[in-house]
Amino acid sequence: MKALVLSGGAGTRLRPITHTSAKQLVPVANKPVLFYGLESIAAAGITEVGMIVGDTAAEIEAAVGDGSAFGLKVTYIPQERPLGLAHAVLIARDFLGDDDFVMYLGDNFVVGGISDLVEEFRVHRPDAQILLTHVPDPRSFGVAELDASGRVVGLEEKPRHPKSDLALVGVYLFSPAVHKAVRAVQPSRRGELEITDAIQHLIDTHADVRSTLVEGYWKDTGNVGDMLEVNRTVLESVQRRIDGEVDERSETVGRVVVERGARIHNSRIVGPAVIGAGTVVRDSYVGPFTSVAENCRITGSELEFSIVLRDSSINGVGRIESSLIGRHVEVTPTAKVPSAHRLVLGDHSKVQIRS
Repeated sequence: MKALVLSGGAGTRLRPITHTSAKQLVPVANKPVLFYGLESIAAAGITEVGMIVGDTAAEIEAAVGDGSAFGLKVTYIPQERPLGLAHAVLIARDFLGDDDFVMYLGDNFVVGGISDLVEEFRVHRPDAQILLTHVPDPRSFGVAELDASGRVVGLEEKPRHPKSDLALVGVYLFSPAVHKAVRAVQPSRRGELEITDAIQHLIDTHADVRSTLVEGYWKDTGNVGDMLEVNRTVLESVQRRIDGEVDERSETVGRVVVERGARIHNSRIVGPAVIGAGTVVRDSYVGPFTSVAENCRITGSELEFSIVLRDSSINGVGRIESSLIGRHVEVTPTAKVPSAHRLVLGDHSKVQIRS
């Protein structure tokens, strides 16, 4: 079995971060989201990976390399522009050959990995197996319709009127039967070749399409809120480790990781939290569910439930929370200026002014 990992796409919902960085490389708990997926693939016993790349190909390749750091062999497959998941399967035909494969969206996060799912597929070997999960608003996802026996009878991509609340998780398993299906579909109203249409073609031609309900945690990290939530989930599992310098005037509480080369001065760190290598925290508070990457400076500030990317500084700005701060960012207070109210009020006016 091989793997096809999708690492293209513009990441519009994570702008402005993704104006200058691939969305799959935005870190949670100081590790890129993409790396969690690659580790899951390796843990499932898969070694050959085709990586679909687009405009951010150079950055993805620099981060992943030949895949050997993950125990993988990676082949890069350029996609001129994001034309749909079925299009990704089309252009990967030579790499995939006649092997079964798992298709994994590089910005998705599945707690517990995919080993059990891959093993289930290897045992039963249907033509396609999809993962489903209940979501509050399925209109932003591919949506599955099941019959009374739980069999998949219909799929629709981002429907205006969903027939269920079962969304497709960004992990799919296919036999070579899918290649005929992706050649049979036409562009959708979005102008893309949808993988949901290809799977629907398999259903319509009486292929064996099965589904598995995700019992654990899954997130599409396509927006800031979901990214922060995944960061929170990953940090829940960190173990306390203090490899850096914490002075006698500082306090670390709970599951705090201070990487080697980091320095904590006159500050309080409450876990779960991770402070990256080379980062300096001075006269500050870093609260739960916060990841500060390497070579940052946090001075005279409070930070909680946030992600700070590498080489950024936060200096004297009071409290920041629920925030995603990019690379090489400087956050400082504004200059203090006199404030005044200028009023022209008519007779019998009543005015309330916040002091």
